[in-house]
Amino acid sequence: MDDNTQNEEHQFVVDEVSTIIKESIETVIGGNAYTSAKVNNWTSQVVENVLGNLSKLNKAFKYIVTCVIMQKNGAGLHTASSCYWDNTTDGSCTVRWENKTMYCIVSVFGLAL
Repeated sequence: MDDNTQNEEHQFVVDEVSTIIKESIETVIGGNAYTSAKVNNWTSQVVENVLGNLSKLNKAFKYIVTCVIMQKNGAGLHTASSCYWDNTTDGSCTVRWENKTMYCIVSVFGLAL
């Protein structure tokens, strides 16, 4: 095993995580229109789908996943997060996805074990 492969196994790769998030959102929400009665189910499914796919990477990480789904109605949303961690191994990735009727914002924090 070369150093790059071993290095990648112990690092949070943002591009890899971003792809997993986007695919999970598309799988769960896809082309659906915003329906308030379905939001709780969608957020749970997105989080579970992302976590399931992250665990398939078999990396020594603990993951924290959040999902916010918001109807497009002109309201603003501001979020912030802060972490104290090892910048060489840990990381985070946030993806904002949207269609004509809603926004979906998913954040993943990866903490190396």
